[in-house]
Amino acid sequence: MIEQEVNQAVIGQGKIVHDLLLAAVAGGNVLLEGAPGLGKTRLAKTLAAALDVSYARIQFTPDLMPTDITGTMVAEQRNGEIRFRFQKGPLFHSIILADEINRASPKTQSALLEAMEEKTVTIGNETYVLPHVFFVLATQNPLEMEGTFPLPEAQLDRFMMKLKLTMPGMEALLHVLDMTTGQYEAPSTRKVLNAQQLQQMRQAAFSTPAAEEVRRYAVRLVMETHPEHSSSELVRKHVISGASLRGAQALLMGAKIQALAAGRYHVTRQDIANLAIPCLSHRLFLRYPGAARQVRVEDIIEQLVLKVE
Repeated sequence: MIEQEVNQAVIGQGKIVHDLLLAAVAGGNVLLEGAPGLGKTRLAKTLAAALDVSYARIQFTPDLMPTDITGTMVAEQRNGEIRFRFQKGPLFHSIILADEINRASPKTQSALLEAMEEKTVTIGNETYVLPHVFFVLATQNPLEMEGTFPLPEAQLDRFMMKLKLTMPGMEALLHVLDMTTGQYEAPSTRKVLNAQQLQQMRQAAFSTPAAEEVRRYAVRLVMETHPEHSSSELVRKHVISGASLRGAQALLMGAKIQALAAGRYHVTRQDIANLAIPCLSHRLFLRYPGAARQVRVEDIIEQLVLKVE
């Protein structure tokens, strides 16, 4: 139901919407990459509108400071005494749209590391817990690199998935034109899921069984991305660092939710294979010769999916 609701407002990105919702149920962070004008921000705002949870948008700029995100201590005078109180920042919402995240300095980007992994924020000696439903949707433009800072490996690994938006087909573009330049009025997005329902779906995914051979397939797929363990010549030649344990966790958790969405109470190898690229592509790092020759990480993963038994 929620997938249908989002697809009414975001046209021509059905696969992206499907994978994004898998990550939302899992509570995983998502990195949306695409050229300007493809609807990255609209997708995030539509998802927030369909979920009955709090939402905040943070526009990342070079002058953004960590306290602009996490919050800061403010002084208050009461009865002649000055006391300090923690003023929460926009990070204390359930859905965080980190718009153009790579435009902020590494110092500001690092303010998200604890929140994305541990769902907490530490200020001084105090640790504050974020909402139970919490995930970051970050966007970045892969074309315009001037004035940007590459995301560090530690932060990339905290994204459950990296999804790439592409230009939709002709029929989808015609539909978008009708919605935006014609008399056709796009339907408003209804709230169809609340935080409690999301938590229940997540718990159901945890209890979904996965056979040992399926779990071993996920682990072998991750191991094959490491040049010291791989039997693939492409990996040994071009990859300097493979996917982490978080990659295997993302594969299996996403596969469980995908199985439930398909009406199955068991996970198949195909569930793992379908999520290999969005869950692993941002966790592989190429050697300089491979990057210079424009070797695609996606092609390497596709080969591994076919190769691993």
